[in-house]
Amino acid sequence: MLKRILITGLAAGLITGGFLFVAIYMARDSMAEGHEGGHIYGYASMLLALSLIFFAVKRQRDISQGGVIKFLPAFGMGIAISAVASLIYALGWELTLATTGLDFAGTYTEGAIQAAREKGMTGEELAAYEEKMQGFADMYRNPAYRIPITMTELLPVGAIVSLVSALLLRNSSFLPHRPTV
Repeated sequence: MLKRILITGLAAGLITGGFLFVAIYMARDSMAEGHEGGHIYGYASMLLALSLIFFAVKRQRDISQGGVIKFLPAFGMGIAISAVASLIYALGWELTLATTGLDFAGTYTEGAIQAAREKGMTGEELAAYEEKMQGFADMYRNPAYRIPITMTELLPVGAIVSLVSALLLRNSSFLPHRPTV
């Protein structure tokens, strides 16, 4: 099971991290302009990659466990795959930041402050917000802070996919294994 978890997690992490790298690399010159809808493509790549959880749990059930798996082992396997994928995804983000020269923290902070101004925030309220956002940017530049935050982008999606997979696959009559003759 551990081998299947590591291989599937690595594959899912490489898919999501690779998508992230390519998307940022291609759009790095126009990042300040913003890309409405980019998050939809990002989460779609996460769902696509994390769908591997379903297939890994099904394979574990059908091949290694004789066609039966209980909810908790199936769910736990999915969460473990999600954790490995999230770590690989976060390392992909680190690689993206290092190779593209993207100052995500600075760009994000500037955009948030500009949006606050456009909403009419002024004076002391704006100054406090700018200080808060600058504090975020300073913390985000530290990889020990940034990596866990990046992992939380993928983990909740993985938890949902794991839950659905475990609920479906605990029923041995759902897509039963049919040995080849």
